[in-house]
Amino acid sequence: MRLRREKPPANRRVVWQAASLLLAYPDADQDRRLDVVEAATAGLAEHDRAPLLSCAGHLRSTPLITTAANYSETFDWRRRRTLFLTYYTAGDTRNRGMALLDFADTYRAAGVMPPAGELPDHLAVLLEFAATVDESAGYALLCRHRTPIDLLHAGLAKAESPYAGVVAAISRTLPPATVADLKEARRLAMQGPPAEAVGLEPFALTIPVRDSRPASLR
Repeated sequence: MRLRREKPPANRRVVWQAASLLLAYPDADQDRRLDVVEAATAGLAEHDRAPLLSCAGHLRSTPLITTAANYSETFDWRRRRTLFLTYYTAGDTRNRGMALLDFADTYRAAGVMPPAGELPDHLAVLLEFAATVDESAGYALLCRHRTPIDLLHAGLAKAESPYAGVVAAISRTLPPATVADLKEARRLAMQGPPAEAVGLEPFALTIPVRDSRPASLR
């Protein structure tokens, strides 16, 4: 008897692409990105569309210089709210280099180069990859990093950030957290990431995530 493969939800790629655009660093292209978000999310269910449009509305109604400053303050590794997913579990250790290589190898296997100027584990980069290049491989990486995504959401919710709803929308596209996921999240929340410094430079959180898609996908 052949098992029927479950078809992926049709809307998850839209959620990922919208979230990727919203989690990009606010720059001169922000209004164009928000236009795309508002148009693309029109067909989503209300529970998915509302948090994305809420964040888009906040960004559109706030001066760009303010949103840029807020972004840098919000996604701060010292407050455990970084968008670099491997930092939560590997910190600045040798293990992080291998974790970053896993991301880069996944992108290359799908036929694209890791983005120049950004680390491959940046959540916005991964979401764009999953939405526009390889849904299956991107989904697998998102699932493997469910705990960092949940920790990021918890930090944003505690800070009452408008980005919290965006990350919650991402989480709803993933399977429910397992008991092991919850235990690991509690452990990391209490202990923080490993702190074995190995000469890595501090990671800047204010680099724009550039639109690296082919022109036909923009």
